[in-house]
Formats: sequence, structure tokens, C-alpha cells
Amino acid sequence: MVAWVRRAVGMGGALWVLLAASAASAQGRPRLQLLVPPGDSLGLVGPQVRATGVLGANAIRELLDHGFPARLTYYVELWSTAGVFDRRLQAVTWDVVLRFDPVHRLYEGVRVVNDDVRPLGTFERLADAVLAIEQPERAPMRGAPDERAPLYYTATLTLEMLSVSDLAELERWVRGDLNPAVRGRRNPGTALSRGARTLLSRLLGGERRVIETRSEVFRVRRGSG
Repeated sequence: MVAWVRRAVGMGGALWVLLAASAASAQGRPRLQLLVPPGDSLGLVGPQVRATGVLGANAIRELLDHGFPARLTYYVELWSTAGVFDRRLQAVTWDVVLRFDPVHRLYEGVRVVNDDVRPLGTFERLADAVLAIEQPERAPMRGAPDERAPLYYTATLTLEMLSVSDLAELERWVRGDLNPAVRGRRNPGTALSRGARTLLSRLLGGERRVIETRSEVFRVRRGSG
């Protein structure tokens, strides 16, 4: 078991300190922005997505520093208003994972789209890692189709602090196999890990936080003729 895993497993006292401080954890309101491409690009690219303030809570930052990686899952949909009920035309999801390496005292971030893993870099300061994660990101989806009905995008961001029962999987991440940690597959939790998950739920007000937003309604300009 690598050092950062041992540190996280043996952090019971530190977690209780975090629990006492969680009431004052809010630091800026999390925001999720969804920007529709300009008219001449609507049929070519997807919307731009940006999350800010999601990792601003003191409790979340403390958990990161004590070996609990953060996973941010983005889910973007394109909807058409044609018909009686709105119809979903496209959907895409991707993940961003941020962890702290206590051995090298560095924060490491990656972005995962399907099976494509793209490093976001390593950072000495959490503020720099957060800045990299909060850069605007183009949703990896096709441009909006050329149809008559008004369209709109929706976006959902889910923040999860990966628990003690995920740490064995995350050891494989350290060795270069990221998929088990990002996809959420995990071994059955022991009594210790279940207790840690319960405590994390108290710290974070639940095991995850969800932010949703919706774009303005727009139309794709049909080709001029």
C-alpha cells in the first residue's frame, strides 16, 4: 500500500477536526457556466463549459490534502423543443480527477473523455491546480444539427470525494491505470471504509454535490441561398 493510501486510511483524528470545521467551509458560491457557440460555429462545435468555486470549500480542500481525490463529472445534453415533449439529440460526459501526492508534495490533475486520458499538469500549489481545472472546456460533442425547432443545452456537474474504499483502485491510477478510479468501480468496502464514507457524508452534507445549468434557447442558422 503506497504512502498516501496509508495516510488516508489512518486519518480518523484529522477527519474529526474537519467535521468540526465543516460548518464554516463555504468559500464562494459554486457556479457552472454554459456558453453557446457563436452563430457561425453552432453546427461545428459543442458549447463551452466552465465550473468555478466548486473546490472552494475548506472541507473539500482539507480532504484533498488528506488523501481523498476529487472527481468532477460533467454531463452535457443538447435538446430540441420540437413536438409535445422536448427531445434529447446528443449527450456527452467526461471526468476531471484531482489528487494530492504527499510524497512529492504535488497536486495532479487529469481529464478523461471515454478512454482518452489527458494530463492537466502537476502543481505545487492547490490554487494553481484549481486554476487549471477551472479553465473553460469545450464539450466534446458534435455541433448542433440544422433543424427548424429551437434548441438548448443543459449541463450537470457532479463533485465526488473518492472514499477510502476507492483507494486500492487509486493505487492502480498511480501506476498508470486510471480507468477503475474514474469509472467508479470499487472493491466491497470493509467496516473501516464504510465508517469513513459515513463520516465523509457528514463532512460534505452528502457524498456528492451537484450543480446544474441550462443555456438560452437558440436556433441554428440554415444555409443561405
